[in-house]
Amino acid sequence: MLSFKNITSPMDQFEVRNLLSLDVPLLGNINMSITNIGLYLIIGVLIVLSLNLFATNNNKIVSNNWSISQESIYATIHSIVVSQINETRGQIYFPFLYSLFIFILINNLIGLSPYSFASTSHFILTFSISFTIVLGATLLGLHKHGLGFFSLFVPAGCPLGLLPFLVLIEFISYLSRAISLGLRLAANITAGHLLLAILSGLTYNIMVSGLIFFIIGLLPLSFIIAFCGLEIAISFIQSQVFVVLTSSYIKDALDLH
Repeated sequence: MLSFKNITSPMDQFEVRNLLSLDVPLLGNINMSITNIGLYLIIGVLIVLSLNLFATNNNKIVSNNWSISQESIYATIHSIVVSQINETRGQIYFPFLYSLFIFILINNLIGLSPYSFASTSHFILTFSISFTIVLGATLLGLHKHGLGFFSLFVPAGCPLGLLPFLVLIEFISYLSRAISLGLRLAANITAGHLLLAILSGLTYNIMVSGLIFFIIGLLPLSFIIAFCGLEIAISFIQSQVFVVLTSSYIKDALDLH
C-alpha cells in the first residue's frame, strides 16, 4: 500500500526545469536554454497555427466543424470589442484581442492535459503579458491625448482639498492593473491545478487501500471528473475575462473614462 510519502508535492507540477542548455562563447559566454515553460509555449503557438489551418474552408459552401468553432470565437470576441471599446474605432484592436484570447485559452487547455505543464499558472508569464498591455494602453493614451491623459487620474466633481489624495489613489489603482490582470489568471489556474492534484492523490491512496475503500473512492473520483469539466469552463472564462479587462483598459486610454 502506498503512503502519502510516495506522493510528490502538488507544487512539483509548477516547477520550471531546463530541458536543453547551451553555453555560447559570445558576449561573455551567453547561456541559452529551453525550459519546460518555453517548450509548452511553443507547442501552444503550433496548436494555434494548426487550428487556423484546419479551419480553412477552401471556398467550400458548407463550413467544417473547425471553421464553425473559429467563427463562434470570432463572433464572441467581436461582440466584446463592440461593447467594450467602440463599434468603429475598436475594430483596429480586434486582431490583437482575438489572438490574445486564443493564446491564453490554448495554453489554459494544454495545462489540463495529463502530464503537461500549465504555463499560464506562472505569474512571471501572465505579469509579462499584463504589464505589456497596460504599458501599451498608457502609451496609446499619451499619443492620443498628450498631457491630457493624466486627467484620467482626476475624479469628476472632486473637491479641491481632496484632489491630491484622490489622484494618488487613482494613480496607485491604475498601476495595480498590471499586477491584478496577470495575478487573476495565474491564481485561478494554479488553484484549480493544486486542488485537482491534492484530490487525485487523496483518492488514489483511498482506492489502493482495499476493495471496500476502492468502492468508497468512486465518490471522490466522480467529483474529480466533474471538477475537470469545471476547470475546462474556467479556462474559457478566464480567457474571456482577460480580454474584457484588456478592452476596458484600451477604452480608458481612448476616452479617458
